Amino acid sequence: MTNLVTIYGGSGFVGRYIAQQMAKQGWRVRVAVRRPNEALFVKPYGVVGQVEAVLCNIRDDNSVRAAMQGADAVVNCVGTFDAGGKNNFDAVQVQGAERVARLAAEQRVAHMVHLSALGADENSESQYQTSKAQGEAAVLAHMPNAMILRPSVIFGTEDKFFNRFALMTLMSPVLPIVGADTMFQPVSVDDVASAAVKGITGEAEGGIYELGGPDVASFRSLMDVLRSVIQRRTLILNVPFWAARIVAGMLGFVQAITVGLFKNTILTSDQVRSLKTDSVVGEGAKSFADLGIAPVSMEAVMPNYLWRFRPSGQYATIKNSAKNLRT
Repeated sequence: MTNLVTIYGGSGFVGRYIAQQMAKQGWRVRVAVRRPNEALFVKPYGVVGQVEAVLCNIRDDNSVRAAMQGADAVVNCVGTFDAGGKNNFDAVQVQGAERVARLAAEQRVAHMVHLSALGADENSESQYQTSKAQGEAAVLAHMPNAMILRPSVIFGTEDKFFNRFALMTLMSPVLPIVGADTMFQPVSVDDVASAAVKGITGEAEGGIYELGGPDVASFRSLMDVLRSVIQRRTLILNVPFWAARIVAGMLGFVQAITVGLFKNTILTSDQVRSLKTDSVVGEGAKSFADLGIAPVSMEAVMPNYLWRFRPSGQYATIKNSAKNLRT
């Protein structure tokens, strides 16, 4: 019988890449999401019937248990940047993670992979980072052999990091950033998915793995690379943390007084606190090297999906080539 993996949040940025790779491995893939009708794009990842989207709310035991029924492995990719509402940090990244692990142990699922983040720390000033650490502890309490993946900022076609800042360069000649000197180690979504596959199949042992690409750079340097890739001269403006806190507070206030009609997806107070912490692989931590994976650099991948932000779009390469023609 073909093995089955249930991926909670499998239609999200990282989850869909894990689903694709597991389908190529010949596994049946169950993508557990809140809105299955919006995740039908996962079905062509495999042959007919190999990949299916099913209804699941990670805040409900019965829902999570049903999606896990008969699975040989489970992956939890569900996360949030929302500090309020029903799907807040605690509900999703702590209680939700605990629920998946507890039910996986109950059903004697062989392998579990949990997606966390670099910077996870129970003593952090950031609720996001604190909840990530608490979620890891909850997972390991029930599934001590689980694989915990802590990636740095993830890049790829659908990413919300480089795509977001590239879009901002189209709207303003100035690109404001918070924490220009904060260090990052961008990692490819394909490489993160490959690491998850190792855990799902049991090829790699459990434990905490910190995942970062070959490049370590400051936030400002990453934006310089972005400007080079999209061929724009946007001015980078470093916003001091004190000013960022004021802006984030104002945006949060507007969200509160409009009762959620305005959703603050621009900058939150918790994101400002998170940006004070470097997102790089720690010395001595388990990493890609322990998984036999050689991560790709961001500059090898970024031009493949950010070309649309160039002044000449898909014609940029042709125009640059034409400049070299002799008349």
